[in-house]
Amino acid sequence: MSRKLKPKALKKLRASLPFRPGVGGVIFNAKGKVWVGCRLPKPGQDIKDYWQMPQGGIDKNEDPRTAIIREIEEETGTDKVEILDETEDWVDYDLPDDLVGVAWRGKYRGQRQKWYALKFTGKDSDFDLETHAKPEFSEWRWEVLADLPRLIVPFKRSLYTEVVAAFEHWPEKIRKHNK
Repeated sequence: MSRKLKPKALKKLRASLPFRPGVGGVIFNAKGKVWVGCRLPKPGQDIKDYWQMPQGGIDKNEDPRTAIIREIEEETGTDKVEILDETEDWVDYDLPDDLVGVAWRGKYRGQRQKWYALKFTGKDSDFDLETHAKPEFSEWRWEVLADLPRLIVPFKRSLYTEVVAAFEHWPEKIRKHNK
């Protein structure tokens, strides 16, 4: 569902809404590559071939570190990860104009997320995208960290650029450790 608000009304609505608290996970394999999944579109969405890392909301009274492990397990089918690092600050993104007041039942203007770098400790066969009742991804692959911003929906690109910058040292560190 989308609708068109006048610029002044949209600005007022956006300013009145909070950010949804969330988490995101950058899962590194032993080669320093990152897990990404191809998003399944939700009803009414025109999303095709956008890839993203696991991310989602923080439940009431849930710690962000607990939330990221839960989100990863729900979205990827495995919890075989260990937290290596986290962003110093929370990172925000705003929803596009046509989704403000619509997405998340109209309660939020976007998300404020804490991002985590995680080491994958399992094997590729541990991933099971069908594990959750409502799968989020149609397929997955390992990708180079620096390439992630070009794979995500446009309104999240600046967030992904910040996350890549925060964790850009990890791929080399992981590769050296696994030699």
